[in-house]
Amino acid sequence: MSRYDSRTGDSTSYRDRRSDSGFGGGASAYGTSAKKDNDGNESPRKLDLDGLTPFEKNFYVESPAVAAMTDAEVEEYRKLREITVEGRDIPKPVKSFRDVGFPEYVLEEIKKAGFTEPTPIQSQGWPMAMKGRDLIGIAETGSGKTLSYLLPAIVHVNAQPILAHGDGPIVLVLAPTRELAVQIQQEASKFGSSSKIKSTCIYGGVPKGPQVRDLQKGVEIVIATPGRLIDMMESNNTNLRRVTYLVLDEADRMLDMGFDPQIRKIVSHIRPDRQTLYWSATWPKEVEQLSKKFLYNPYKVIIGSSDLKANRAIRQIVDVISESQKYNKLVKLLEDIMDGSRILVFLDTKKGCDQITRQLRMDGWPALSIHGDKSQAERDWVLSEFRSGKSPIMTATDVAARGLDVKDVKYVINYDFPGSLEDYVHRIGRTGRAGAKGTAYTFFTVANARFAKELINILEEAGQKVSPELASMGRTTAPPSGLGGFRDRGSRRGWS
Repeated sequence: MSRYDSRTGDSTSYRDRRSDSGFGGGASAYGTSAKKDNDGNESPRKLDLDGLTPFEKNFYVESPAVAAMTDAEVEEYRKLREITVEGRDIPKPVKSFRDVGFPEYVLEEIKKAGFTEPTPIQSQGWPMAMKGRDLIGIAETGSGKTLSYLLPAIVHVNAQPILAHGDGPIVLVLAPTRELAVQIQQEASKFGSSSKIKSTCIYGGVPKGPQVRDLQKGVEIVIATPGRLIDMMESNNTNLRRVTYLVLDEADRMLDMGFDPQIRKIVSHIRPDRQTLYWSATWPKEVEQLSKKFLYNPYKVIIGSSDLKANRAIRQIVDVISESQKYNKLVKLLEDIMDGSRILVFLDTKKGCDQITRQLRMDGWPALSIHGDKSQAERDWVLSEFRSGKSPIMTATDVAARGLDVKDVKYVINYDFPGSLEDYVHRIGRTGRAGAKGTAYTFFTVANARFAKELINILEEAGQKVSPELASMGRTTAPPSGLGGFRDRGSRRGWS
């Protein structure tokens, strides 16, 4: 049994955590959080820790198998799995689940899920997170990052005092969209059930009553979109005094949606010696600048490259056509590829999404749509129909580009090219997940020409064919300003 696992041998028993009220009871963390770095500089956070109870957050004990790895073996393993690391005192990667030192009840859940070995982000990210240090993780969608922070979160919760009446959560996960938040909560419920960790999902667009009741009963893990969480805080339905483990998931998307002020407001209510984990699929300057505000002496792990690139398991086909040709091209494409597999069609606007869906249904195609103007109940129903295959074609705005984890999406079609190259990568990333193959078709018009050069770079990096028409367009147009056309902070098209 691990030193931090205070549960009894009975796997069904409630964790025997200390029942004293306050912010946690470990022996180690007060000194490790309000610390100076290796150069003797004090943390840039305002270390106003008066009255805050110390808490434990370093749970990592290196296994003999990992300790036995030589520097050359570590370097070779990282190279093989495209792992790049930055920071001080970086732990070696783990090759098996048992090497992490997870308690048996967590290992049992991993076994039930059918996982065979850690993904690259888990291999390096788990020991980093378990050491209690701040962490920046950069990895493409579908890489296993959710469990990279959730399993250490479960260990973290089980080492803290049980919630007292009126306590807010111990773990807070911020996510940009309802869909992503719901999926994170499903994983938290699945892996936290064996130790009776309660979690809830806080997001807008639905009645507050059930969410308020969950918060008032007390939950150890809250997964939330920023706007609804602030609403709950201002109405005194929850507080962040107990939060010692903070996760910002898809930080790049949250900034792209204009959530910077909300994130700063939320973080200002959390104790400064917390552990913060910061996850992003891309690393533009805006994301880097925000990380410097919230993280102290962090580890950084990059899977692949921090440059924008697409999953090589996805076949990318870009057709240069006119706007008026799009619908006929879509129908012909559906006739060629329709085999009962799930097909996700992206459009730029809610209106366009509804129009194309109506037209497809009138022409006999089994299509449904999802976007920010749909009620949560309707969005859940559409996703259910799509997941089950009853409606194998789903049209969507960018509300489905991130966080949407539907197995067996075989084809993605970009009917409209998105407003940034980041969104392009994330849209097509809805296929080719968890080692599967997928195909992405993109309709590219003269109106999108400013993205041609950088799109060609993405295609070439992934070993894809570039059509003569696109190559010609790339030679004659300038790329958009900024990294990959990173969208203006005020733009929140199709999101809610």
